[in-house]
Amino acid sequence: MPLSPDKKQMPVDEVVALSRDHGYLAKQLYVVFTSPTNGLGPVFENIKVHLEHQEKLERDGIMFLAGPNWTDDEKYWEGEGMFVIRANSLLEATAIAESDPMHKCGARKFRVRPWMINEGSLNVRLTCATGKFTLA
Repeated sequence: MPLSPDKKQMPVDEVVALSRDHGYLAKQLYVVFTSPTNGLGPVFENIKVHLEHQEKLERDGIMFLAGPNWTDDEKYWEGEGMFVIRANSLLEATAIAESDPMHKCGARKFRVRPWMINEGSLNVRLTCATGKFTLA
């Protein structure tokens, strides 16, 4: 489907169809961008319960990936992070993000964005002798 150069938007269902026509995955996920509201103090006060919550989401099959974001010079952490979750809608993804103890207590604010996975790969190596997995 040719696009005119002045087109500013494309309906999601057309993007999904185009992706699938190319044989891409077209898997809908949600990215939660999170940042401190009042410095690192409140973040560290809630880090234990936050990580426990993240681990529960992982065990429940909701969490896809998560982790901190560094500053642009890659030298510091200012309390920002992101996590990618599986949800059936933006509303459900927002409710999941709201349930994070960091967000419930106000230590961090968040923004949820829909994200579709099309390309990329995950490489997992199993070493049989040790039974250990390595993600490359």
